[in-house]
Amino acid sequence: MTERPILIAGGGIGGFATALALSRKGRAVQLLEQADDFKEVGAGIQLGPNVFRMFEVLGVTEAIDAVAVFPDALVMKDALSGADITRIPVNTNAFRDRFHYPYGVIYRPDLHQVLIDACQAAPPVTLVTGCKVTGFEDAGDHVRVEAEDGRRFEGAALIGADGLWSAVRRQLVDDGEPRVSGHIAYRAVLPAEQFPEHLSWNTVVLWAGPKTHLVQYPLHRGEIFNLVAVFHSDRYEEGWDVFGDPEELHERFRGQHADVLTLLERIESWRMWVLCDREPIRDWSRGRTTLLGDAAHPMLQYLAQGACMAIEDGVCLADRVAAHGDDLARAFQAYQGDRYLRTGRVQLTARFYGDVYHAAGVTAELRQMMLADRSPAQAYDGMAWLYSGIDASGAQQL
Repeated sequence: MTERPILIAGGGIGGFATALALSRKGRAVQLLEQADDFKEVGAGIQLGPNVFRMFEVLGVTEAIDAVAVFPDALVMKDALSGADITRIPVNTNAFRDRFHYPYGVIYRPDLHQVLIDACQAAPPVTLVTGCKVTGFEDAGDHVRVEAEDGRRFEGAALIGADGLWSAVRRQLVDDGEPRVSGHIAYRAVLPAEQFPEHLSWNTVVLWAGPKTHLVQYPLHRGEIFNLVAVFHSDRYEEGWDVFGDPEELHERFRGQHADVLTLLERIESWRMWVLCDREPIRDWSRGRTTLLGDAAHPMLQYLAQGACMAIEDGVCLADRVAAHGDDLARAFQAYQGDRYLRTGRVQLTARFYGDVYHAAGVTAELRQMMLADRSPAQAYDGMAWLYSGIDASGAQQL
């Protein structure tokens, strides 16, 4: 009998990374994407050294390097005074000696396309579009998956990589709606020639203000700049691709440094999304079904690790599948056992970082005092648990 493929619900970055990782282990994969074509919304993604280790395992390093940007430093600035709070050099010899891989930034569609191209070149991967997964059944020796349009698919197992609003999670875990953080993010990209020349640095800059922050960095070989503005708000709209309200944006950043306001004024059209996460959980697998990426452990963006964690998930999961052969239920239990504490730590640390970025008054003064005198080596020590990453089997590199 022909081997049933492993089914993946969701054609985002996590879904494609997992399909590629499984194909590298010789497993047949069928990826089911609800959209009519494969596309990524959004703007920039930061790539820590931990994910470059995964790119090496997946065999896509050269393709990533061709479209990524490698900044000189990670900088936090005071959005009121414009002064540096902290500056961490990256991609230096000292940084490479410590973490063995670079720090990069990439346009989300570029990363997605690299993974799509690699999967399309991998014969065991079949791509199905216009297929929104709505439910599944574990039949013991295989799974059956139902799509919104009535189609049914059978596979050896099901991986729910269908994001924050995962239908697979709803059936598997049934823990209600995501947690709304009270923060809203507006994102935009600007052609490099339209970006203020005096602010066109090859750095990742975070302008930290009271209940706000603005992030800037170059993308797409330096041809565009990414801007993300975040502020506290009780507004709520589901989805990633909603037009924002410029008046609300400018009101929230009123009174900040002239450079911050200059950047905001250069953008005529913003897209917005409400930032949500969930409480960390230990169990996201049952039988032949498991979760991955935002479906398993959605996190706020303050550590810039959402996509990186999903890619780590995919590599770890594929290694566990290879190790356990046809016992996919056992493989999934081993995978979640490897991942839940690391991803849970990222989830909770990201929440804390949001408070640090948005500090005001005495809290902001304490932030400045604690960060101002850090040496690069001390900063690297603080990053080591995250950026040293995992190896191909999911083991920590600390």
